[in-house]
Amino acid sequence: MSTVARDAEEMRALGARIAGLLQPGDLVVLTGPLGAGKTTLTQGIGEGLKVRGPITSPTFVISRVHPSLSGGPALVHADAYRLGGALEVDDLDLDASIADSVTVVEWGEGLVEGLSDERLEILIEADSEGDRRIVHLRGVGSRWSDIPI
Repeated sequence: MSTVARDAEEMRALGARIAGLLQPGDLVVLTGPLGAGKTTLTQGIGEGLKVRGPITSPTFVISRVHPSLSGGPALVHADAYRLGGALEVDDLDLDASIADSVTVVEWGEGLVEGLSDERLEILIEADSEGDRRIVHLRGVGSRWSDIPI
């Protein structure tokens, strides 16, 4: 499935809608160029999950945990941009919390797929005409086979 977000507000709203599909144990892998809106989308996911914020880019801290304010799953927000490979991903111990949390990894393509056979992959592309973003969602595994994405 693909959709268009015309601005940051629409990107956050899309994230909130995606949050309505998520449950503990879900892995979301975000891919897109710098400035595409990966963190903005994650902010919307965090709002939808009702977790403690603020949600900011974890590029320099690599990973943040945002506990739920409503009894739902925590949001683990990681950024694999500066990681050199799968061994450094292992050092983050994302697998220790994946069953109880929703885990969102920016720049995770090719690095975090081993965390779960079932995941939501989201590719964000900048539209050549300006601020619009084309967002492609792809579910991998049986968890996502019956979910309209």
